[in-house]
Amino acid sequence: MTQYVIIGDGISGSSAAETLREEDPDSEITVITDEGEPLYNRILIKEHAKGKLPEAPISIHDETWYDEREIELSLNTHVTSIDPDAKIVHTHEGDDLSYDKLLVATGGTPTQLPVENSDADGIHHFWTFQDARAIRESAESAQDAVIVGAGLLGIDFAAVCGSQGVEGKYLMRGDRWWRYALSAGGAEIMHDGMRERGVEPIFDSGVDHFETDDGRVTAAVDPNGDRFECDFAGVAIGLTFNTEYLRGAGLEENNGIVVDEYMQTNVDDIYAAGDITRFHDVLLGEQAQNGSWGSAKEQGRVAAINMAADDESEVFEWVSSYSITHFDFPFLSFGHPTLGDEYAERRYSDTEWRRVAFKDGKIVGGVLIGDLSPQRTFKQLMREQRPVSDQAEVLLEQSVDLDELAPAQS
Repeated sequence: MTQYVIIGDGISGSSAAETLREEDPDSEITVITDEGEPLYNRILIKEHAKGKLPEAPISIHDETWYDEREIELSLNTHVTSIDPDAKIVHTHEGDDLSYDKLLVATGGTPTQLPVENSDADGIHHFWTFQDARAIRESAESAQDAVIVGAGLLGIDFAAVCGSQGVEGKYLMRGDRWWRYALSAGGAEIMHDGMRERGVEPIFDSGVDHFETDDGRVTAAVDPNGDRFECDFAGVAIGLTFNTEYLRGAGLEENNGIVVDEYMQTNVDDIYAAGDITRFHDVLLGEQAQNGSWGSAKEQGRVAAINMAADDESEVFEWVSSYSITHFDFPFLSFGHPTLGDEYAERRYSDTEWRRVAFKDGKIVGGVLIGDLSPQRTFKQLMREQRPVSDQAEVLLEQSVDLDELAPAQS
């Protein structure tokens, strides 16, 4: 009987557990998580923090779900180390768990700003359900907020402030939000959306240090010396991957655990999935990373297929997307919008903009604001790996018609 151990009960770990049970009905499956509750929807917790959703719809699995599938779930359990030679997982309680196949799916922990008083009360990071609960409670009584981190996670704090009626200052290091993926034209639409929610973007800024009173944040001072009063601060500057327990295990790391297109690490019988991976993207032709929910779920499924088959049975091939629904207009990024070597873009109205990223002539990602209808076409072209950068005008038409593109070269 094969013994599978999965470290992490996020969507990738849970997806893997479900797939393993389907693929290997007689196996033993153990899922270990340091959180105190089973899988929940990390996309919806931001709606809870905004005060829009109660807790109930956010939970995806209860403990009965695991019992029904004969999956052993260990909550509040910290893995301290693994021994790949003996194939043993060690936990903080002194338990030793043997495995035949191991999946690492522990994701990351929000990175703390390396500045004075960054651990003060009232300074929040956004990742777990517990974080969302604390943010909601804190925002409900806050007057002024500061947000740090001009990326996809930071904008959730802006939405929380807008929903909770908190005046916010969004401190950005550069001249625009998500400057690696957006030009000024697209970013300005997002800036206007923030302002409509009561959050003012402050450019060429950041945090030099926080001021506190009796351990609680009272202000943020930026590198220019400007001071912004706040009793609530949201910090979203990236993730520190949870790999401490893997020291000495021999796994290759490069800003994440390196895996191939089968989700295999360089160590026999150890796989990895989710945010923590730096995977071989078969469409891009190189190593890549992705933090989207759909990508993590699919990585968990593919890892499980290959674990159960004890073979390189299925390749991870996925075009990811990430949507933002906080404003009066929709926003969607797809693929790898920051990795292009050339770009094509167009602004259609005050709330509609499109940018497509190309590499070696092929679409590798993009951003859509206002009108998301072209996403299916763009994703299809990514999967086909068709060189289309010389037909950018067709791709920027309001309605993209594949029949207008030149045929793919055989």
